[in-house]
Amino acid sequence: MTPYSPRLTRLIEALRRLPGVGPKSAQRMAFHLLERERDGARALGAALVDALDNIGRCEQCRMFCEDQACRYCSAQRAETGQLCIVEGPADLVAIEQNTPYRGRYFVLMGRLSPIDGVGPEELGLPRLGAMLDAGWVRELILATNPTVEGEATAYYLAEMGRARDIRVTRIAHGVPMGGELEYVDAGTLAHALSGRRSL
Repeated sequence: MTPYSPRLTRLIEALRRLPGVGPKSAQRMAFHLLERERDGARALGAALVDALDNIGRCEQCRMFCEDQACRYCSAQRAETGQLCIVEGPADLVAIEQNTPYRGRYFVLMGRLSPIDGVGPEELGLPRLGAMLDAGWVRELILATNPTVEGEATAYYLAEMGRARDIRVTRIAHGVPMGGELEYVDAGTLAHALSGRRSL
């Protein structure tokens, strides 16, 4: 039997839906909001409702957006001829904030995983195929994560690009700047060595 009232139990369970939040963290957050941050909790609730009601997905790139004019799908960005494929919105933001890349994007919202029932349809690949067929893409940049599923997804996407005679590139993975080789895991080191380039 739970030691909490029904409403408190619902609040704790709702907070547990957030990534990385376990039962103790959810309890601590709930108690904090109720003890010291009731105004903050109301603001949080209002912001959540507003976001859920007014943030959708772009019809073109599938990134979150608030209106029809997605900031990442401009004609100016299409003129670069580059389309970068990422697994999720956080990956897009990381590239935008940390690199000079200013081409277009396509957000998969996941990666191929037949075991989990995630196939090409769930990732929006028919829509991606239509974008590639439109003729403006000259380079398809694959920026999926270096996991087993990410690599499989990259291979599938590369085949889509090659079938349309589009140049396909893959972001480099390997030893981080400032890292020391003796501390790099074997898989990363092997990937870095096989992906070496001329200087």
